[in-house]
Amino acid sequence: MNIQYTARHAEITDQTRKYCSRRIQGLEKMLGYPVDADIILSTEKYRHKVEIKIKIKGATINTVEETSDTFSSLVAAFDHVEKRIKKDRQKLREKKRRTIRDLEVGPPQTPEDEEQEKRVIRSKNFSMKPMSIEEAVIQLDSNRREVLVFRSVDTDKWAVLYRRKDGHYGLVEPE
Repeated sequence: MNIQYTARHAEITDQTRKYCSRRIQGLEKMLGYPVDADIILSTEKYRHKVEIKIKIKGATINTVEETSDTFSSLVAAFDHVEKRIKKDRQKLREKKRRTIRDLEVGPPQTPEDEEQEKRVIRSKNFSMKPMSIEEAVIQLDSNRREVLVFRSVDTDKWAVLYRRKDGHYGLVEPE
């Protein structure tokens, strides 16, 4: 861990140094390797500005925060850096997972394996109020659904209306 402090019209207290080193140790623990950091504190009138530049493998993370208190600026800046590191690590993980998934070639699956992988996913594509077939077609089109379960006005029984691959509609009514 290499930390360089710079103060412009401000003083760096021991409390500030301890806080910065503790937060950078947390970042190192998160990353798994040591980092170099440049921390610049500046004060102009009532504005306390903190600039943090962290050099990690292959990248540099810069952040600038400005508030009315030096310590709150430090907290906000370190939170921003931590958030960026987590986001970049998540992107890298997802990128690796995609390439592994795309390149993964295994033995051909048997029909028994495919049956084990199938799951039932519940959905709420039904209407409790009785409606005619024409109303059900309108409801199916307006909600862009593939299947609609509804109570028929004529028979007061449940019916299923579905969109066929040829663009027409199919209707299933119980006997």
